[in-house]
Amino acid sequence: MNHEPDETRATAYRTVPLTAGLYLCAVPIGNARDVTLRTLDILASADVIAAEDTRTARKLMDIHGIPIGRRRMIAYHDHSGEATREKILAAVVEGQSVAYVSEAGTPLVADPGYKLAAAFRDLGLPLTAAPGASAVLAALTVAGLPSDAFHFAGFLPAGSAARRRALEALQDVAATLVLYESPKRIYGLLTDLGQVLGESREVALCRELTKKFEEVLRGTPEDLLEQLDGRSLKGELVVLVGRRTGAELDEGAVQQALRSAMQTMRIKDAATAVAGATGRPRRDIYQLALSLKEEDD
Repeated sequence: MNHEPDETRATAYRTVPLTAGLYLCAVPIGNARDVTLRTLDILASADVIAAEDTRTARKLMDIHGIPIGRRRMIAYHDHSGEATREKILAAVVEGQSVAYVSEAGTPLVADPGYKLAAAFRDLGLPLTAAPGASAVLAALTVAGLPSDAFHFAGFLPAGSAARRRALEALQDVAATLVLYESPKRIYGLLTDLGQVLGESREVALCRELTKKFEEVLRGTPEDLLEQLDGRSLKGELVVLVGRRTGAELDEGAVQQALRSAMQTMRIKDAATAVAGATGRPRRDIYQLALSLKEEDD
C-alpha cells in the first residue's frame, strides 16, 4: 500500500461508539487521502485492529494521526490459519469491536478475508462493511472501455498453460474483463491474451492508480507489448480487456447461440439476448432467428 505522502496530517477522525462485531474497512490503493472518514472513525475507535499487514496499517493510521495506544493488533493474511481466525472471533464474542483492513483497497476483493467473513456469517456474528477505494472501479473509471457490464477475474494462474485455459473460459464473456497482474508476469499475460482472445481485442493497462504517476496504456495486446518494451514496472497492475465483438464471432457460433436461446425464449427475446451478447445489430439477429426457425420447422 505504498501511499503517496501527505503534505499535512489529517485530524478529521473522531472516536465513535462501536458495537461488538467485525468491520471490513476499505483503505486507499495509493493516495492516503482517499480513505473515507468512516474508516478513519472505525480505526480510531475499534478495540482491536486486524490487518493483512500490520506495518502498512500502522503507517496509514500514523499519516492520519490515529494513535494505536495499547490496542491489540492482529496480522491476518493469506497464510493465516484457523488459530488466527479464532482469536478474532473470540474478541467479538467477548464484546469487542474489530476493524479489519487489507494492504490496499477493499478486503475480500482479491484480498484476504473471505474465510474470516464466512466464519462470522456461519456463526451469526455481526459483520459490517465500510466501503471505499477499489482498484477495480478506479480502473473502469479511467480505462475508457465499456463499464455497463464487467467481469472481475482477479489474478489468473501464473503458468502460461493454466493461464491460457483460464482465458479460454473467459473468451465469450459478454462484458469487459478486469484482471490483476504483477509486473513480472504482464508480458506473459499480454502474449497469451493476443494468442487466445485474438490480437484485435482492445486492452487497457492501468498502473499507479491514484498516485502521482498514474498511467493508462491502450491498444491491442501487441501494441501494449511494444509500448512496454524495455520498461521496468512496479506495483500491481489492472488489465481491462474489451468484450468480444460480433465481427469476431463466426456465423456458426452465432447460430449455435441463437438455437440455444430459442429453446427457452421467444424468438424476439432470444434475438435481443444474442444481439446484446455479440454486439451485432438486433435486426440482423432477428432475421437470422426467423430463418433458423423455418429450417427447424
